[in-house]
Amino acid sequence: MSMEPQLVDVLDAHRIDQAGLLSWLQKAMPDFGNRLDVKQFQGGQSNPTYLLDTDSGRYVLRKKPPGKVLPSAHMIEREYKVIRALSMNTDVPVPQTQVLCEDASVIGTPFYVMDYMPGRVVSHPALRALDRAERQPVHEAAIDTLAALHSVDVNAVGLGDYGRPDGYVARQVSRWSKQYLASKTDDMPSMDKLMAWLPDHLPQKDECAIAHGDYRLGNLMLAEDRPQVVAVLDWELSTLGHPLADLAYYCLPYQLPAELEGSRGLVGEDLEALGILNEQETVERYCRQTGRSGIDDWHVYLSFSLFRLAAIVQGVYARALQGNASNADALDVGKRARVLADAGWHIAQQGKRSLSS
Repeated sequence: MSMEPQLVDVLDAHRIDQAGLLSWLQKAMPDFGNRLDVKQFQGGQSNPTYLLDTDSGRYVLRKKPPGKVLPSAHMIEREYKVIRALSMNTDVPVPQTQVLCEDASVIGTPFYVMDYMPGRVVSHPALRALDRAERQPVHEAAIDTLAALHSVDVNAVGLGDYGRPDGYVARQVSRWSKQYLASKTDDMPSMDKLMAWLPDHLPQKDECAIAHGDYRLGNLMLAEDRPQVVAVLDWELSTLGHPLADLAYYCLPYQLPAELEGSRGLVGEDLEALGILNEQETVERYCRQTGRSGIDDWHVYLSFSLFRLAAIVQGVYARALQGNASNADALDVGKRARVLADAGWHIAQQGKRSLSS
């Protein structure tokens, strides 16, 4: 199994003016060179991402998708801002940014360019692609990196205006309810129930940190020769938010069935035999790294994260029906929204779950 990011020829829906791009980059990046070969990364479901192979090195370009997009979605300018701030002011592993282009006339939408990071990406949390001895250290490195991100002083790194410092979960419930309704294609009773339940069961304690918004193994670049995170990728959903929402999102595989194709679930797996942390151990490590004694209302964070992911996946499905999704398998991915919503409502019905470190 290859652990390198999958590259394909640029999809028809995402073709760009390569000559125009080359001309712009030659002006924006000194010594860029005259050669530009472009491939597209597969795996992501939102902002199209390309590998640029050039005379001066390899770079990654991310852009907004073509066509009509949902309100406030695909803000690649925000991605550029947070990655640049973290790379310049912290030890949180992110690629170095190069340039931001907000002129849509160059390739059809705004875009930015950052350095290409060599390494390994293993999307499934069972980590079967790795030797058993490396699996637990990789999960530990992922949690330690998340804890480091949440420990960043947002004002000190110039991100105090990156989002509102309070009310994150309430705002996200409102936002993703609207996004879901805007992309709804079929009735989904569990989503309707969660949209009604979540506003009445918000976390009792509000907190503020840089929230990645899509923190999972598939968005982490591992070193080629050791269990270390060398880059956190895909910052499209990042904002100032509640750090425990990120942790709950990372723990979603513990709530989803392993046999469901594409869900990357761990329910039914023998975690001890695999050599990976269970949910309690994952939360305990995060609590130790961030100085917490425990987490109240864990079920709320989990239900919220499943609801939010279901809304995101529904948006992927709706874009696929319109023909402008960024991944070739988006139609299949979109069908998982119902499973996610059902899991979220099931956890909500189970009631209060608190975890101690």
